Amino acid sequence: MRAVDTNVLVRLLARDDASQLAAAEAFVAGGGWISHVVLVETLWVLESVYERTASQIATAVEMMLAHSQFTLQDADVVESALTRFRRHPALGYSDCMVLEIARKAGHLPLGTFDQRLARIDGAHRVG
Repeated sequence: MRAVDTNVLVRLLARDDASQLAAAEAFVAGGGWISHVVLVETLWVLESVYERTASQIATAVEMMLAHSQFTLQDADVVESALTRFRRHPALGYSDCMVLEIARKAGHLPLGTFDQRLARIDGAHRVG
């Protein structure tokens, strides 16, 4: 299976450049592996450049999880982060991922200066 970079995944989700979309679709036709880093970078681009809402970001993650051609790194972590993000969209998806990755690795509490994140089970406010 081929790994997918952020710019390829953005083209597949944004669908705003026909020639790049066709090339991206051809590349993942046999399957595409998406790392945590690529997932979080892609969601950041969708939010900051394409001005997608938290709900639209969550829908994009759901689509990737359900997509027959995609395999997401630690899909269980991605899904747990999605559940947490839906409950706490103000945190941002990346903070939810950081917490769920730490949880799966067994390295809690997650130390943070972020007041919102520190209120979530498994996080601890430093200072």
